[in-house]
Amino acid sequence: MHVAVAVASPSGRGVRPVVKFRKVRGNALAPAYMTAGAAGLDLASAADGAVTLGPGERAAVATGLELEIPAGFEGQVRPRSGLARKHGVTLVNTPGTIDSDYRGEITVLLINLGNAPHTIAPGDRIAQLIIAPVTQVALEEVGALSATGRGSGGFGHTG
Repeated sequence: MHVAVAVASPSGRGVRPVVKFRKVRGNALAPAYMTAGAAGLDLASAADGAVTLGPGERAAVATGLELEIPAGFEGQVRPRSGLARKHGVTLVNTPGTIDSDYRGEITVLLINLGNAPHTIAPGDRIAQLIIAPVTQVALEEVGALSATGRGSGGFGHTG
């Protein structure tokens, strides 16, 4: 099935980009905004069975989805706050980046930072996907950078 239409933005500011997706596993669920004001599309597990993460364990969990993100955009895979708050389960690399030219299955790298094992069943929502614009910069190598008041101060230098 192929559904792709230019859709007017609810804000009235132009057209929303279309992200095409393909289910590559029978139990895959389409990404979905769970509320009208949601910024992220929820992604669900399409693993072949339940995945149990013990404390400190991590796993790559299949979503069963392949995406076609338009040029000039990226997908950012981010944790679900409820999963993190309730169970200590979050993403190993956050946000994970899906480049517009990637066409493989999306997997979510989860880690259990909680004190108890947590089981993820197929269909459980495990992450959220934000589609964001990308700016590729032009790089220029120089001998020195301009001075600022902050200089090289970092990692807590302001207290």
